[in-house]
Amino acid sequence: MPAVKDPYKTLGVAKNASDDEIKKAYRKLARENHPDRNPGDAAAEERFKDVQGAYDILSDPEKRKAYDSGGGIFGGGGGFDPGAFRGNFGGFGDILSDLFGGAGGRAGGGPARPERGRDLETDVHVSFEQAMEGAQVPVSVPLSAPCPTCHGTGAKPGTTPTVCSLCQGRGVEAESQGLFSISQPCRQCGGTGTEIKDPCPTCQGTGRTRQVKRYRVNIPAGVRDGSRVRLSGKGEAGPRGGPAGDLYVVTRVGESPIFTRKGDNLEVEVPITIPEAIRGATIEVPTLSGTKRIRVPPGTQHGTVQRLRGEGPPKLGGRGRGDIRYRLAIDVPSSLSREQSEAVDDLAAVMDGNPREGLLSRRA
Repeated sequence: MPAVKDPYKTLGVAKNASDDEIKKAYRKLARENHPDRNPGDAAAEERFKDVQGAYDILSDPEKRKAYDSGGGIFGGGGGFDPGAFRGNFGGFGDILSDLFGGAGGRAGGGPARPERGRDLETDVHVSFEQAMEGAQVPVSVPLSAPCPTCHGTGAKPGTTPTVCSLCQGRGVEAESQGLFSISQPCRQCGGTGTEIKDPCPTCQGTGRTRQVKRYRVNIPAGVRDGSRVRLSGKGEAGPRGGPAGDLYVVTRVGESPIFTRKGDNLEVEVPITIPEAIRGATIEVPTLSGTKRIRVPPGTQHGTVQRLRGEGPPKLGGRGRGDIRYRLAIDVPSSLSREQSEAVDDLAAVMDGNPREGLLSRRA
């Protein structure tokens, strides 16, 4: 697999860019170059892959630190080969186990465990209605998938990988230094435990190629902005036939012109007239499926909250539904006709008392 370009230049960010700046730049470029927005544009698809590869590095603190410090895994030129990175360090837990005599070491000389591929994350935009009702939406993801030529083995068709002759399949080699034995990845197989004498011409022995996979994702009813839907086994393929990671689809929910999401519930501001607030009334209010009528009691104050239980968004996991809360706002006209003004004067003449009297008396 060829090394990706300088990730900072690819995303157009400074080397001291914050995580939020990196994520913002990635989302902008991913949207601009997404295959669904540029059908048939091979250059845009290639840029999309570059942007994904750059974000893979800069979104991972350890990979970013390793990139910034340079070193052999980057080939000395700033490029980064994710396969090489995982090949050199994927067996680190086994190295520690060998070093301290843990049970997880491959002391018996058996073959190295297949390394699991990396998890991926992508955004999907859904409307408010789709979030409330659930939907099936298309998603395109650039990722490392099993090589179609060698089917992930890394070996040329007709050949198979062999057990590493140096480490005998353990993936590590130990060097005695006095009282201690220091283990490190096998220099011959890179820690995989196997050798490929005749590598696949398509993937050069990595067992993976960059591809754009297209899925249809079932978005459950009730998702919020930022909810994560997990697609098991749809992430990066593991090197040399290792199991794939998972794909996490993050939902970005559009706004509703009526409802505001508040946790498990929805809120709506409902205007009522002054007579309705004073005398009480039965009014019609919106719901997710149409309208319903609620009772406004006499003497209702501005900001009073009424609710319809179980009429809100579905709760994830099938735990029922939330509520819809209606915040009643008394609608005060900004101007009055002569008839309305006379009616207000008549009302003021018969209304007794000063509502501020108690407040002023406490001040005294």
